[in-house]
Amino acid sequence: MIQYFSENLWLVWLLVSLLCLVLELTNGDFFIMCFVIGGVFAAAVSAFSDSFMLQVIVFAVVSMLSVFFIRPIVLKYLHINKEQRLSNADAIIGRIGNVTESIVANGHGRVKIDGDSWKAVAVNNLSIEEGTRVRIVALDSIIVTVERVE
Repeated sequence: MIQYFSENLWLVWLLVSLLCLVLELTNGDFFIMCFVIGGVFAAAVSAFSDSFMLQVIVFAVVSMLSVFFIRPIVLKYLHINKEQRLSNADAIIGRIGNVTESIVANGHGRVKIDGDSWKAVAVNNLSIEEGTRVRIVALDSIIVTVERVE
């Protein structure tokens, strides 16, 4: 079996690339993918050369070039608007909802946003009647602060 792999090093490089590709799926930061690219180039070189050292050098050089030149370009396109990507509960700020339970002055009420009901307080502790459209302006734990939408 070892003799088979030594005669078919391209297969070893493709297996290394496949393993790195699976690891990249768990990471998603395009770092390990650079080693996949290096492995594919090393497999291509192994088709033309029997020199294992040349294949390792090609793998290392192409992987490092990918890390320094290809990865930044890909990350720029993968993470467009990185500053604006909100997740989880922070994404609710700025959304529009409806008051389902009147918000009393200096008290709480309930607001429905995208099918979820949130405990809500009004900006400046004003009262807001049921059925009024409101915008989320802040989030404090599980309580949203809302203002009327004109």
